[in-house]
Amino acid sequence: MSTSNISDNSLPTTLFLTGIPGLEDSHIWIAIAFCAMYLVALAGNAALITIITIDNTLHEPMSLFLCLPSLTDLALSSTTMPKTLAILWFHAGEISFNGCLAQMFCIHSIYDLESSVLLAMAFDQTAICKPLRYTTILNHNVIGKITLVGIFCSVAIVSPLIFLLKRLPYCGHCVKTHTYCEHMGIARLACANITVIVVCGLTVALLAVGLDFILIEISYGFILQAVFYLPSHDARRKSLSTCGSHLGVILVFYILAFSSFLIHCFGRHHVPKHVHIFLANLYVLLPPLLNPIIYGARTKEIKSRLLKLLHLRKDSV
Repeated sequence: MSTSNISDNSLPTTLFLTGIPGLEDSHIWIAIAFCAMYLVALAGNAALITIITIDNTLHEPMSLFLCLPSLTDLALSSTTMPKTLAILWFHAGEISFNGCLAQMFCIHSIYDLESSVLLAMAFDQTAICKPLRYTTILNHNVIGKITLVGIFCSVAIVSPLIFLLKRLPYCGHCVKTHTYCEHMGIARLACANITVIVVCGLTVALLAVGLDFILIEISYGFILQAVFYLPSHDARRKSLSTCGSHLGVILVFYILAFSSFLIHCFGRHHVPKHVHIFLANLYVLLPPLLNPIIYGARTKEIKSRLLKLLHLRKDSV
């Protein structure tokens, strides 16, 4: 390895992402599947955002909340998939070390932000528990503040990880077995004890995401209690349908993320590398793919607006 790839402070100037080990012969076919999922996710989330933006009747807090996961989904998948597809199709695995850190920062901060958004949506229980006060408690100003707080917290939580990674010596190690850059993968390239990095990663995951998940469960306990006290059977059915859509998104989001993270920390010697990397790619692809389908199919207002929009375009053609 040439010394030009190693800076004076032992930080590599360039890293090389190898893709999915053991499945090199299938990289093209995997890329085709990933590309199809990515394009469907882009189209679905863009359509959901467009419908809510152009239709004034959907500018209510509950509908605006649906825009936030779509925006974070677009950002999360677009941060990883273009580079992943370049690696799988063209073997273009070279990435600068700072570029790798930037990608890692975007992935984790966007993920933390989406977790905060899901938590905020779970606390949108005022629509069920206190419907008469809904518009006064949760207005556009409150949604804006929630979004800003979520962005600030996600950036503040992830930023120290960048500082710690840049303080590690890497001794020329620059080949990373993955399709994108994430925290633990970069840390394992270091030629030093990374116990502090692992503990910090676990702490961030537990505080930022684990705490969100616990609070979401608590919130849903109150929601379900309120739902079963509703006097009308139709009201209970509609409320449970709304909760079911949200719970489906939550399960897809957290199960894939927790599985990938726990395998990276504790199961990397027991789970094949290609399984872990494949799962890590699904965790940035499946939520963006499924969220607009779940919300679009289960939210009556959005579904009717989409069908109306498609009908108008068909008539114009």
